[in-house]
Amino acid sequence: MGATTSTIICKVLIGEARTSLLTGATIVMGAVLGYSAMAGVVGGGGLGDIAIRYGYYRYETGIMFVTLIFIVAIVQLMQGIGTVAARTLDHRKQE
Repeated sequence: MGATTSTIICKVLIGEARTSLLTGATIVMGAVLGYSAMAGVVGGGGLGDIAIRYGYYRYETGIMFVTLIFIVAIVQLMQGIGTVAARTLDHRKQE
């Protein structure tokens, strides 16, 4: 059709895969946050470390629940933003 290879890659292939790439990136960000919280449990620091050290080991369930709710809220926020962005970038017919 007269298009160069770079034009086909940038405008056609990436244009068609943009929604799937964004959805995959959203899932990866949620998984990384979950893995970092699990790493905090075994000494990696972060929110999981706060939940275990200050909540579970000191028997302060309030701190533990607030930290866990905070982690879940961050994941939900990231998933919601990613889903909305993927829907707006999707050029297929929405039903």
